[in-house]
Amino acid sequence: MSQQDSDQIAVVLPDGSTLSVPRGSSIEAIAYEIGPGLGDDTVGGRIDGETVGKEMPVRENGAEIEIITADSDEALQVMRHTAAHCLAQAVQRLYDGVDLAIGPPIDDGFYYDFDGLDIDEEDLEPIREEMKTIIEEDHEVEFEEVAIEEARERLQGQPYKLELLEEFAEESDTVTFYSQGEFEDLCKGPHVDSTGDIEALDLTEIAGAYWRGDEENAMLTRIYGTAFESEADLEAYRERMREAEQRDHRRIGSEMNLFSIQDRTGPGLPLYHPPGKTVLRELEGFVEDLNTDADYEYVETPHVFKTDLWKESGHYDNYADDMFLFEVGDDEFGLKPMNCPGHASIFDDSSWSYRDLPIRYAENGKVYRKEQRGELSGLSRVWAFTIDDGHLFIEPDSIEREVEAIMDMIQEVLETFELDYEIALATQPEKSVGSDEIWERAESQLRDVLDDREMDYELEEGDGAFYGPKIDYAFEDAIGREWDGPTVQLDFNMPERFDLSYTGEDNEEHRPVLIHRALYGSYERFFMMLIEHFEGKFPTWLAPEQVRVLPISDANHEYAHSVAADLENRGMRVDVDARDGTIERKIRAAHDDRVPYQLIVGDDEQRDGTISVRDRKERQQYDVDPDDFHAHLDAEITEKRIEPDFLD
Repeated sequence: MSQQDSDQIAVVLPDGSTLSVPRGSSIEAIAYEIGPGLGDDTVGGRIDGETVGKEMPVRENGAEIEIITADSDEALQVMRHTAAHCLAQAVQRLYDGVDLAIGPPIDDGFYYDFDGLDIDEEDLEPIREEMKTIIEEDHEVEFEEVAIEEARERLQGQPYKLELLEEFAEESDTVTFYSQGEFEDLCKGPHVDSTGDIEALDLTEIAGAYWRGDEENAMLTRIYGTAFESEADLEAYRERMREAEQRDHRRIGSEMNLFSIQDRTGPGLPLYHPPGKTVLRELEGFVEDLNTDADYEYVETPHVFKTDLWKESGHYDNYADDMFLFEVGDDEFGLKPMNCPGHASIFDDSSWSYRDLPIRYAENGKVYRKEQRGELSGLSRVWAFTIDDGHLFIEPDSIEREVEAIMDMIQEVLETFELDYEIALATQPEKSVGSDEIWERAESQLRDVLDDREMDYELEEGDGAFYGPKIDYAFEDAIGREWDGPTVQLDFNMPERFDLSYTGEDNEEHRPVLIHRALYGSYERFFMMLIEHFEGKFPTWLAPEQVRVLPISDANHEYAHSVAADLENRGMRVDVDARDGTIERKIRAAHDDRVPYQLIVGDDEQRDGTISVRDRKERQQYDVDPDDFHAHLDAEITEKRIEPDFLD
């Protein structure tokens, strides 16, 4: 090969085409090679999937290159990354003896972690003002590639940066620094051209965070912030945050006596109070009806297994650090982090013919995962949670049919709760089990199901589980936030590891395919999402208290209890507010408690055998025949309508 040839490399573009460029060309230079407009719009890029600054040189032949442009969704993250550096720069200007840790962009903004910084919320204002000063100073953001040894010299006295450097040194002989004014940071980028490019920012909160998320490490001070392209966008974000605070499931859960998480019982271990358990029982009953109609058989597995099971399934290597493990005699046990190995063991305990398949198991299975304490948050991230789990053992040629049936079940859940959602098809990752032919067939079958149903979906290349491709759903709540939800996953790994088999029509042994599926995801996260989505104003069929009867005076108590008893005999959840107090006060209390219906009974109603019906939208109708209300309420609950609609 000539010297001239060795100075050129071929980079692979997203459409699969190649482009010959000088070795060491930056992402930005490659963008200009493609086109001047693209070069002008470049704010960063990716090399073989890793996000980097636009200044990063490309040296490897065959490197896969993507360009991040100013009009892409990721451009905002680039600006937020630079805002995180402005935060660190401001803190260093204002406080002595502070060690910097890390400061990445995140979904709604950015954060930076500091050691030796003792501040409270009122200290955020001077930091915020110093950040604005740095932005007004309009420092150019400069890139520098540095040899490892030189980087070590620069980072002396910065323990967290030196620890990161040693990790980077395992991958490359050089690292990159970004500087702005007097501030520099070990960083892979990308960043905007100047601090003056940051348009609108705010600091939002202070929290504690363990270094690297490990409770054995130092507790750092984390400052969260956000940045947007305009003050209008920032104000819209603040409004969303005010709305999110109003809907916070932890506050509503306490107000409605739904659940608690107590220090004495342990973090991440929710206790469901009677009203909360009522909601969960309704959710469980809904899924159980769907499972029964789809010919699932219910099984039950224990909360704890020997870890031999997890080693056999292959999960022990991936999940041991996240498991609660303990020893009994010479054996190691662990609280189960998932239900599937137990279901596979049940399947393996019998002999099966192709005529028996598919075998469909269901379990509302409690599982345990040892999340870091700092990451626990209400019901959204817990140590103990319950999955509405289903596992199907099927013949390979029935994948498409079974996935169709599962998606029909998921669709019924979505339609019942009137939820918006997004779908992603995740394909074969770099590390996977099973032949490429099996993967191609399985991915094709999942894609065909989605296409046949004319469903919009994102293709997430390489994001499948190591054991198979999957279809993931994400719910969107009332204020536009997304939450992980239902999933359908194909698994070629566990049947192989457990040596599962069935006898085919040819009298030979065959390997089944395992489908994992959940219609909610987990009850905890789904319950949390429903609390915030409905702001605690559950549909009548879910509401812990569906009707409250309000007697106007003591003389109406007996009639009020007879009205309530009639409803209770029809299976409704009813209470009577027999406390002393005005009717106005009782109405306000029922409204604050988010009860779907209030039945007001006074002397006129008692005399005529009627009721006055009021809903939580403060609409009221007088002289209602109780039988008419009973019939409507029964239909509203049976049909699982979202809003009380007797007074529509």
